[in-house]
Amino acid sequence: MHTLALTPQENADVAPMLAELAAAYDTIENPELIRRAPVLARSLPARLLAFLEEYRIGEPSAICLVSGLDVDEQALGPTPEHWRDSQYGSRAFPQEVFFLLCGSCLGDVFGWATQQDGRIMHDVLPIKGHEHYEIGSNSLQHLSWHTEDAFHPCRGDYVALMCLKNPDGVETVICDAGDLDWSTLDVEALFEPEFTQMPDNSHRPENTGQSTGDPAVDRLRQRSFALIQSWNDDPVKRPVLFGDRQDPYMALDPYHMKTEGWSDRSSKAFQKLCDQIETHMRGVALRPGDLVFVDNFRAVHGRKSFRARYDGTDRWLKRLNITRNIRGSRAWRPAAGNHIIY
Repeated sequence: MHTLALTPQENADVAPMLAELAAAYDTIENPELIRRAPVLARSLPARLLAFLEEYRIGEPSAICLVSGLDVDEQALGPTPEHWRDSQYGSRAFPQEVFFLLCGSCLGDVFGWATQQDGRIMHDVLPIKGHEHYEIGSNSLQHLSWHTEDAFHPCRGDYVALMCLKNPDGVETVICDAGDLDWSTLDVEALFEPEFTQMPDNSHRPENTGQSTGDPAVDRLRQRSFALIQSWNDDPVKRPVLFGDRQDPYMALDPYHMKTEGWSDRSSKAFQKLCDQIETHMRGVALRPGDLVFVDNFRAVHGRKSFRARYDGTDRWLKRLNITRNIRGSRAWRPAAGNHIIY
């Protein structure tokens, strides 16, 4: 794991900038703030900038942990009951700004029109009634390990989490591809486009939100839902591995993969890969003020189950998707400067 702990002096150095930006904008979703973030990020401590650049370019690990950001849990107030309740008037706004700036050092942040009303920064918290859903707002069920948005050609290079609360020490589980013994696996079979990857449940209309009030945006979003439904009805065959055969990248989400029709070789190769991932899975219990960046090409992640209380004290994280190739999704975005994929 690639790790850095912020010092008290570094916290003191960034605090005025974070407070100023939090006072200048109404929400972390403000398009001007998101557009300015890569430039504003240059004011972060030099040691942190160098650390994030080494993670981005050198790939020393699939997991990057920045710890020690100041978080006053009392000032945060209660964990929201739903992600819809968290966008405006956020008491975590300074921390959200820091998270945005760090993420912007690795690439361009983006959101999905089909997730959390098209927001860039998501809330990860338990929602009453979702206890057994296979989405991030569940609790009593394990969140199965996966590549984030594995089904989509525009999936991010990184998925990032910032912890605001985790009183029960609930573990995020991660497997780094660098820990796997590729010599024991049928890599050639896994490079073949023989595997059907289905869209995950978090992109379904019932888990996304209501009308935006903008007919043009709603039409685009309905187009996205129709495309996702078409992929459910007629799954596209894709490889599980790509890149360098000696040190490959991965894209898989076993819970949402349709295995019917796979060849015997494909099935065996896939099962052996999953078995080895299970063996090398590690748990990371994020603490308030921890930011973890997971290389979405080189790791899979999930979360262990827990019992939510729904009393305002539950686990509460923020999440970002980050891409190093925003132009690769241009056909899916209504304008070059728009960071939402439709």
